[in-house]
Amino acid sequence: MKLRKTAQGVLQRLRSKQTSINSANEPKASETRYNVVLSSPDAQQSEEETARLPGQLQRAAAGTSASILGKRGRHNMGHPNIAIHEDRDDLLHDTRRPKNVKANEMEHTLSQDDESVEGSYSEDSEESDDEVDESVIEDMHKLEESFKGISQKYRLINRIGEGTFSTVYKAEQLQQDDDLDQENDEPQEESDTQLPPSKRRKTNTAGTHTKSRRRPQIVALKKIYVTSSPHRILNELELLHELRESPYICPLLTAFRHLDQVVAVLPYFRHLDFRLYYRDFLVNDMRHYFRSLFNALWHVHKAGILHRDIKPTNFLYDHSKRQGVLVDFGLAERQGTDWQPCLCCEARDKRKDKFLNSFAVQILQTQPDLMSTGYPKSDSRPSRRANRAGTRGFRAPEVLLKCTSQTTKIDIWSAGVILLTLLARRFPFFNSADDVDAMIEMASIFGRKKMQAVAAMHGQLFETNIETIGERGFTLEKIILWASCREKEHDALRAGEAQAVSFLSGLLELDASKRWNAKEALQHDFFTAPVEDEDERAEREAQEAAEQAERMRR
Repeated sequence: MKLRKTAQGVLQRLRSKQTSINSANEPKASETRYNVVLSSPDAQQSEEETARLPGQLQRAAAGTSASILGKRGRHNMGHPNIAIHEDRDDLLHDTRRPKNVKANEMEHTLSQDDESVEGSYSEDSEESDDEVDESVIEDMHKLEESFKGISQKYRLINRIGEGTFSTVYKAEQLQQDDDLDQENDEPQEESDTQLPPSKRRKTNTAGTHTKSRRRPQIVALKKIYVTSSPHRILNELELLHELRESPYICPLLTAFRHLDQVVAVLPYFRHLDFRLYYRDFLVNDMRHYFRSLFNALWHVHKAGILHRDIKPTNFLYDHSKRQGVLVDFGLAERQGTDWQPCLCCEARDKRKDKFLNSFAVQILQTQPDLMSTGYPKSDSRPSRRANRAGTRGFRAPEVLLKCTSQTTKIDIWSAGVILLTLLARRFPFFNSADDVDAMIEMASIFGRKKMQAVAAMHGQLFETNIETIGERGFTLEKIILWASCREKEHDALRAGEAQAVSFLSGLLELDASKRWNAKEALQHDFFTAPVEDEDERAEREAQEAAEQAERMRR
C-alpha cells in the first residue's frame, strides 16, 4: 500500500534525527491558556461550569464529523457571542507528548489515520499528505514550543497550507482525561438495574482497559500570524460562527490564544490540489463543482458577507463526493464596511453628466490627439482609497478601479475566472504583477471600448497606447479555443462547452450591476437543463463506470 511505503520512508528519515531531537530540552508547560469560547449572552455559568469549559469544547469538537458534508453536528458549535476564556492552572497537564515517536508507534498512528479517512479520497492524496519534509517537521516543532499546551491537545501531522496571513496544519485531536472519565463513568440504565442479576446485560467489571477507543479525530489547525490585527482575527471567527449552519461553509470548532498567537480549529476536509485535475475536468464535473461553489456563495451573500478571496485553493472540492466547502474568511467583511458613495451608484443620466463635465474629459475633448506619455512623479492630488483585498488574477474590475461601494458581485467575478480557467485549461489564466497589468489583461480580452466604459462608471479614465489591444476585443468562445490550442477553422466548442460559455458570460460581466448574483447563477440552464453531445456523454459514462469500479474495489 502506498501509505505504508510512504510511512516507512518517513520513519527512515526520522530515525536519523531521533538521537539529536530527543536530547533537546522540553519546554515547560505554560501557566495559563486562553480559549475562545462561544457562549450565549443570556447564559449564566457558575464557577464549576466555567472550570469544565475546556473539556466541553474538546468534546464538542470531537463530536463534530469532518468528513460528511451536510451531516455535521452543528448543535455543539455554541452560541451567538465570542469571548476569551482563561483556563485554570490545575487544568493544565504536567506532561508533554515527546517530539519523537517510536517507529512502531508512528506506524500504528499512520494506519489509524488511514482508517479514519478510508474511502474519502484517493491514495495519491494520502501519499502527499504523509510525505513530511524536514523543514515542515521543524516548523511544527517550533509551533509546539511557542504555543504552550497545544501538543497536549493535538498531534501535528503535516503542513497543508501556507498563505500571507496564516499557516494551516493537519492534526489529530488527542483524547483528554476528562473525555476518558466521561466514557468510563457512563451511568447504567435505570431499566437495566431493576432486572434480576441473571437477566442483566453482561458488562466488563474491569472498567476502562478493554473498552474500545474512538477513532482519532483529524482536524485542521489554522495558525493566524501575529501580523494580523486583532480586529481582523475576531472578524474571521465571528463570520465563521455566523455561517456555521451552512453545509457548504467550513465551520469553526473552537479557537485558542496564547499571548499574541491565535489558532483556530476547523474540520479537516480531504481534497486534491486544483493543479492536479483542472486539465482533465469534464463539463459535467464543472457543473457539480460550480453548483457546490455557488450554493456556498449564496449562503455567504444571503448573510450580507463578502468573501473577497474566491479562488481554487479556498474551495476544497472532493471529486469523489462531488461536494466542496468554502474556507479562509480572513479577508471577508460585511457588505457596507467602509462604504462610501461611488459614481457607479448614481443614475445613468446623472453619472453621464458628471463624467462629461469632469476636467480630464474636457481636456481630451479640446485636444483629441493628446496622449499621456507618463504620470506625474510627485502628484499632489489625494489618492483614491478603496479596499483592494484579494488575490492577483481574481480581482473584479471594480476592485482594480478602486470602487468605494463594492458589493458581493466581486465574488461572482472571481468564480467566473475559475470557470474560465477550467474551460481554457490554463492556470493561472490571469497572471499580472499589479493592478495596471491586470487591467491590461482584461482589455486584451474585452477591448479598449468596454474598459473605458466601465472605468467611466467609477469616475476613472482608461487609456492605453498598446497596439495589440483592439477596440472591441474578442468573444469568450474565441479566447477559450485559442487558449486550449483549438485554432483551426473546423474546431468548435462542444454542446456542453457552449452552454458553459453562455453561463460564463453572465459571470464575467464588467458592469457589476448587470453581473448575476449567486441565486441567478444557480437558475441558469447550465444547472437546470444541461446539454451534451454524444462524445461528452460517452466520456461522462466512461468516467462514471470507472468511479463505480473504484468504489466496488474499495
